[in-house]
Amino acid sequence: MKRGTKIGIFVGITVVAVLGVVFGFNQELDTIEIETMQGRELDSDEAISPEIQAKLDEIEKINIEKEYAPKEREWITSGPFQIDRSQYIVGEKIFLVIGDLKHDEKGQVAFLRPLNYTHNSVYLTVPFDGTKNNAFNYYLQPQISKTKGICEIDDIVGSWTVVFRGTDYANLKFKITDEILPGDEDNYKSVC
Repeated sequence: MKRGTKIGIFVGITVVAVLGVVFGFNQELDTIEIETMQGRELDSDEAISPEIQAKLDEIEKINIEKEYAPKEREWITSGPFQIDRSQYIVGEKIFLVIGDLKHDEKGQVAFLRPLNYTHNSVYLTVPFDGTKNNAFNYYLQPQISKTKGICEIDDIVGSWTVVFRGTDYANLKFKITDEILPGDEDNYKSVC
């Protein structure tokens, strides 16, 4: 074997060995550091400072105040159509239950959002056809949408109407308040 090849092999083996030692040493240090931090609890001698305790108490108070529990379901009904509540907060889902449609009932459920005190705009329509399906469930969650021209929370808040096109069933009404579902605040910032 040539002398240059032997030197190349020797240098290669040396580099691999050095990298192995360095890598193993670093890995061992990382492991030791992690292991010494895991499961570490405060000793009784290490008391929490009054400033930190005050901040922890403040956070706990905010969490209690913002605790969210949905209202009981009311099931407001018009013929075979039902919605689960008369009032929602921004971010809650609105459940529509359609059951026992007659074979000849066909049309659309139109959800109308308020534009002002006298006018509404169609937010969403849900088709129904008793010949294809006499019962199904649907839910919607009104959202801010630049493409729909719903730019801010005020465009969602207010008295909504549910109209059953193609039928003689009475409209249903529900309200969306300006309260936002906790944790969902970032989804309702102005987009226009």
